[in-house]
Amino acid sequence: MSDLITDILTSKSYQKRKIGLYFGSFNPIHIGHMAIANYMVEYTEIDQLWFVVSPQNPLKKKANLLADYHRLAMVEKAIQGDERFEVSNIEFNLPKPSYTIDTLTYIQERYPNYLFKIIMGSDNLKIFPKWKNFQMIIKNYGVIVYPRPGFDKKDLKLYNNVELIENTPLMEISSSFIRNAIKEEKDIRHFMPEKSWRYMDDMNFYK
Repeated sequence: MSDLITDILTSKSYQKRKIGLYFGSFNPIHIGHMAIANYMVEYTEIDQLWFVVSPQNPLKKKANLLADYHRLAMVEKAIQGDERFEVSNIEFNLPKPSYTIDTLTYIQERYPNYLFKIIMGSDNLKIFPKWKNFQMIIKNYGVIVYPRPGFDKKDLKLYNNVELIENTPLMEISSSFIRNAIKEEKDIRHFMPEKSWRYMDDMNFYK
Protein backbone atom coordinates (compact mmCIF):
# COMPACT_ATOMS: atom_id res chain seq x y z
CA MET A 1 0.00 0.00 0.00
CA SER A 2 1.41 3.40 -0.97
CA ASP A 3 2.22 5.99 1.67
CA LEU A 4 -0.46 8.28 0.19
CA ILE A 5 -3.22 5.67 0.52
CA THR A 6 -2.05 4.83 4.04
CA ASP A 7 -2.20 8.50 5.02
CA ILE A 8 -5.72 8.82 3.63
CA LEU A 9 -7.06 5.71 5.35
CA THR A 10 -5.57 6.71 8.71
CA SER A 11 -6.64 10.34 8.51
CA LYS A 12 -9.29 11.51 10.98
CA SER A 13 -11.89 11.96 8.24
CA TYR A 14 -11.66 8.26 7.36
CA GLN A 15 -11.60 6.93 10.90
CA LYS A 16 -14.81 5.69 12.42
CA ARG A 17 -16.45 8.23 14.70
CA LYS A 18 -16.41 7.24 18.34
CA ILE A 19 -19.82 7.71 19.93
CA GLY A 20 -20.49 7.49 23.64
CA LEU A 21 -23.97 6.18 24.45
CA TYR A 22 -25.35 7.57 27.70
CA PHE A 23 -28.45 5.51 28.51
CA GLY A 24 -30.95 6.66 31.07
CA SER A 25 -34.52 7.44 31.98
CA PHE A 26 -33.59 11.13 32.44
CA ASN A 27 -36.61 11.49 34.67
CA PRO A 28 -35.79 14.38 34.65
CA ILE A 29 -32.42 15.33 33.17
CA HIS A 30 -30.35 17.45 35.57
CA ILE A 31 -27.03 19.28 35.84
CA GLY A 32 -25.30 16.11 37.04
CA HIS A 33 -26.11 14.39 33.75
CA MET A 34 -24.88 17.41 31.82
CA ALA A 35 -21.63 17.72 33.78
CA ILE A 36 -20.78 14.05 33.18
CA ALA A 37 -21.66 14.32 29.48
CA ASN A 38 -19.54 17.44 29.13
CA TYR A 39 -16.59 15.76 30.83
CA MET A 40 -16.82 12.70 28.61
CA VAL A 41 -16.67 14.58 25.32
CA GLU A 42 -13.80 16.76 26.51
CA TYR A 43 -11.62 14.26 28.39
CA THR A 44 -12.08 10.96 26.57
CA GLU A 45 -11.62 9.84 22.97
CA ILE A 46 -15.31 9.94 22.06
CA ASP A 47 -16.23 12.42 19.34
CA GLN A 48 -19.84 12.85 20.35
CA LEU A 49 -22.18 11.75 23.12
CA TRP A 50 -25.72 10.54 22.51
CA PHE A 51 -28.30 10.67 25.28
CA VAL A 52 -30.36 7.51 24.75
CA VAL A 53 -33.70 8.04 26.48
CA SER A 54 -34.95 4.68 27.76
CA PRO A 55 -38.70 4.06 27.86
CA GLN A 56 -38.41 1.36 30.54
CA ASN A 57 -35.41 0.09 32.45
CA PRO A 58 -36.03 -3.63 33.18
CA LEU A 59 -34.14 -3.30 36.48
CA LYS A 60 -36.16 -0.32 37.75
CA LYS A 61 -39.76 0.26 38.74
CA LYS A 62 -41.87 2.35 36.38
CA ALA A 63 -43.46 4.46 39.14
CA ASN A 64 -43.20 8.23 38.60
CA LEU A 65 -41.84 7.72 35.08
CA LEU A 66 -42.98 10.53 32.79
CA ALA A 67 -44.18 9.78 29.28
CA ASP A 68 -41.36 9.05 26.86
CA TYR A 69 -41.86 12.14 24.73
CA HIS A 70 -41.79 14.49 27.74
CA ARG A 71 -38.46 13.14 28.96
CA LEU A 72 -37.13 13.28 25.40
CA ALA A 73 -38.27 16.89 25.09
CA MET A 74 -36.44 17.87 28.28
CA VAL A 75 -33.20 16.33 27.02
CA GLU A 76 -33.64 18.06 23.64
CA LYS A 77 -33.99 21.39 25.41
CA ALA A 78 -30.98 20.66 27.63
CA ILE A 79 -28.59 20.05 24.72
CA GLN A 80 -30.06 22.55 22.26
CA GLY A 81 -27.34 24.27 20.24
CA ASP A 82 -24.49 22.02 21.43
CA GLU A 83 -23.19 19.93 18.54
CA ARG A 84 -21.21 17.68 20.89
CA PHE A 85 -24.46 16.07 21.96
CA GLU A 86 -27.39 14.29 20.36
CA VAL A 87 -30.54 12.77 21.81
CA SER A 88 -31.88 9.45 20.61
CA ASN A 89 -35.35 7.96 20.85
CA ILE A 90 -34.15 4.74 19.22
CA GLU A 91 -35.48 2.58 22.07
CA PHE A 92 -39.01 3.94 21.80
CA ASN A 93 -39.86 1.63 18.92
CA LEU A 94 -37.97 -1.42 20.15
CA PRO A 95 -39.60 -4.22 22.21
CA LYS A 96 -40.08 -3.40 25.89
CA PRO A 97 -38.56 -3.68 28.35
CA SER A 98 -35.42 -2.20 26.82
CA TYR A 99 -32.30 -4.35 26.92
CA THR A 100 -29.07 -2.54 26.11
CA ILE A 101 -27.61 -5.37 24.05
CA ASP A 102 -30.66 -5.35 21.76
CA THR A 103 -30.40 -1.60 21.32
CA LEU A 104 -26.68 -1.85 20.58
CA THR A 105 -27.22 -4.54 17.97
CA TYR A 106 -29.87 -2.43 16.26
CA ILE A 107 -27.93 0.82 16.45
CA GLN A 108 -24.72 -0.75 15.14
CA GLU A 109 -26.58 -2.14 12.13
CA ARG A 110 -28.09 1.28 11.50
CA TYR A 111 -24.77 3.13 11.88
CA PRO A 112 -22.08 0.67 10.73
CA ASN A 113 -19.42 3.38 10.38
CA TYR A 114 -19.55 4.41 14.03
CA LEU A 115 -17.78 2.89 17.02
CA PHE A 116 -20.00 2.81 20.09
CA LYS A 117 -19.10 2.70 23.76
CA ILE A 118 -21.42 2.57 26.75
CA ILE A 119 -21.11 5.27 29.41
CA MET A 120 -22.25 4.27 32.87
CA GLY A 121 -21.82 5.16 36.51
CA SER A 122 -19.90 2.86 38.82
CA ASP A 123 -23.15 2.09 40.67
CA ASN A 124 -24.43 0.39 37.51
CA LEU A 125 -21.16 -1.53 37.21
CA LYS A 126 -22.06 -3.41 40.39
CA ILE A 127 -25.25 -4.75 38.83
CA PHE A 128 -23.77 -5.12 35.36
CA PRO A 129 -23.79 -8.96 35.53
CA LYS A 130 -27.59 -8.76 35.73
CA TRP A 131 -27.72 -7.12 32.30
CA LYS A 132 -28.74 -9.30 29.39
CA ASN A 133 -25.61 -10.61 27.59
CA PHE A 134 -23.35 -8.22 29.48
CA GLN A 135 -20.24 -10.14 28.35
CA MET A 136 -21.13 -9.40 24.73
CA ILE A 137 -21.49 -5.70 25.52
CA ILE A 138 -18.00 -5.60 26.98
CA LYS A 139 -16.44 -7.65 24.21
CA ASN A 140 -18.03 -5.92 21.23
CA TYR A 141 -18.41 -2.35 22.47
CA GLY A 142 -16.61 -1.59 25.70
CA VAL A 143 -17.65 0.51 28.66
CA ILE A 144 -16.52 3.87 30.01
CA VAL A 145 -17.19 4.18 33.74
CA TYR A 146 -17.42 7.37 35.78
CA PRO A 147 -17.09 6.98 39.56
CA ARG A 148 -19.98 7.57 41.91
CA PRO A 149 -19.66 8.14 45.68
CA GLY A 150 -18.61 4.94 47.42
CA PHE A 151 -16.96 3.43 44.33
CA ASP A 152 -14.41 0.66 44.97
CA LYS A 153 -11.83 0.12 42.22
CA LYS A 154 -11.73 -3.59 42.88
CA ASP A 155 -15.09 -3.83 41.09
CA LEU A 156 -13.20 -3.18 37.85
CA LYS A 157 -11.12 -6.33 38.24
CA LEU A 158 -14.10 -8.41 37.17
CA TYR A 159 -14.08 -6.99 33.65
CA ASN A 160 -11.92 -6.41 30.59
CA ASN A 161 -12.45 -3.58 28.11
CA VAL A 162 -13.83 -1.34 30.86
CA GLU A 163 -12.22 2.08 31.19
CA LEU A 164 -12.44 4.11 34.39
CA ILE A 165 -12.32 7.89 34.02
CA GLU A 166 -11.00 8.69 37.48
CA ASN A 167 -11.03 12.48 37.50
CA THR A 168 -14.70 12.82 36.64
CA PRO A 169 -16.43 15.11 39.17
CA LEU A 170 -18.37 13.06 41.70
CA MET A 171 -22.09 13.67 41.28
CA GLU A 172 -24.43 12.97 44.19
CA ILE A 173 -27.44 14.67 42.63
CA SER A 174 -30.05 12.30 41.22
CA SER A 175 -33.37 12.47 39.38
CA SER A 176 -35.11 11.04 42.46
CA PHE A 177 -33.73 13.96 44.48
CA ILE A 178 -35.23 16.36 41.94
CA ARG A 179 -38.62 14.63 42.02
CA ASN A 180 -38.74 14.50 45.81
CA ALA A 181 -37.70 18.15 46.13
CA ILE A 182 -40.50 19.20 43.77
CA LYS A 183 -43.03 17.25 45.85
CA GLU A 184 -41.74 19.18 48.86
CA GLU A 185 -42.32 22.42 46.92
CA LYS A 186 -38.62 23.30 46.82
CA ASP A 187 -37.20 25.59 44.16
CA ILE A 188 -34.71 23.43 42.24
CA ARG A 189 -34.35 25.54 39.08
CA HIS A 190 -30.54 25.62 39.37
CA PHE A 191 -30.32 21.83 39.54
CA MET A 192 -31.51 21.51 35.94
CA PRO A 193 -30.70 23.04 32.55
CA GLU A 194 -32.83 26.19 32.37
CA LYS A 195 -34.94 25.29 29.33
CA SER A 196 -35.60 21.81 30.70
CA TRP A 197 -36.64 23.22 34.06
CA ARG A 198 -39.00 25.73 32.43
CA TYR A 199 -40.64 22.98 30.39
CA MET A 200 -41.05 20.79 33.47
CA ASP A 201 -42.35 23.65 35.60
CA ASP A 202 -44.83 24.82 32.97
CA MET A 203 -46.18 21.27 32.69
CA ASN A 204 -46.39 20.89 36.50
CA PHE A 205 -44.52 17.60 36.43
CA TYR A 206 -43.79 15.67 39.65
CA LYS A 207 -45.95 17.94 41.78
